[in-house]
Amino acid sequence: MESGAFDALDLRLLAALEVDGRASFSTLASVLGTSDRTVARRFRRLCAEGGLRVVAVRDAERLGQDQWMLRLRCVPDTASAIADALAKRPDTAWIGLASGGTEVICMTRPRRPGDYDDLLLGKLPRTPSVVEIRAHQLLHRFYGGPSGWLGKSGPLTAEETGALRPAPVVPDGTAVVEPADEPLLAVLEADGRATYPELARATGRSESSVKRRLAALLASGAAYIDVEYHSEILGYPLASMLWITAAPRALHEVGEALAAHEQIAFASATAGPSNIVVTAVARGTADLYAYLSGPLGRLAGVEHVEATPFLRRVKQLTYQLPPRG
Repeated sequence: MESGAFDALDLRLLAALEVDGRASFSTLASVLGTSDRTVARRFRRLCAEGGLRVVAVRDAERLGQDQWMLRLRCVPDTASAIADALAKRPDTAWIGLASGGTEVICMTRPRRPGDYDDLLLGKLPRTPSVVEIRAHQLLHRFYGGPSGWLGKSGPLTAEETGALRPAPVVPDGTAVVEPADEPLLAVLEADGRATYPELARATGRSESSVKRRLAALLASGAAYIDVEYHSEILGYPLASMLWITAAPRALHEVGEALAAHEQIAFASATAGPSNIVVTAVARGTADLYAYLSGPLGRLAGVEHVEATPFLRRVKQLTYQLPPRG
């Protein structure tokens, strides 16, 4: 940890929330070896100053929904406005400005069959300031989603992780979000730590009913509880998209190897000009270069790499309105 404001306990708390974002402050305190009040105070400060949000996310891959990574080349001075407009949509995530502020990178998370058509075939082509659209369909996730990035650096012991990990629940079927689940997920997508009484009031169902249904949704993989935060507070201010071309015979092997690299927060096989896309997090440009020329460069089967550092991250899981000047 290089930040003067945040320390090792903050890192351990973030890692614990990646394991179980709904764990009570008392449970977190017991595992982390501190007091409930300390955990509550650190949690509030991380929210206020570190961008921490705990939210429910529907897992498009488990639900059998298509996901796409979009690269939008824009007329200069228009990319920021386009990124902000996309960020307000509920079917987008992980939006950033790149290429000197002339490119917007965006992941789509369509909830309904027509969402993607509306965005890619409707709104974006009719936007005059978008001069090129490159769409990469995500085919297979190697890393990301329910897998938290912080666990790779080992801030928690195996025993601590085991104490936090929710008890396994036997799924009651395939991953499905029913229409009756929408009010429940709407609350959790805004606040993944909403209490069962709050969920019961919002849905008109009993606490025992929402508890059972949430457990079933999480167990089936239809949804998971995720955390977002500013990686800068941990000393990692630079995030980059890497567009990787691997030999087809080595595609899965390369993807699995990338998933194990400490720098990789997300990795997926894609359709398109490149066949793997990853998000790499680094301490700076020298650190990124060391990764590109070292662990990534030594991977057998990698034929080409295009690195696109983010100039600014506009949206992760949620969109916070920019401060007014």
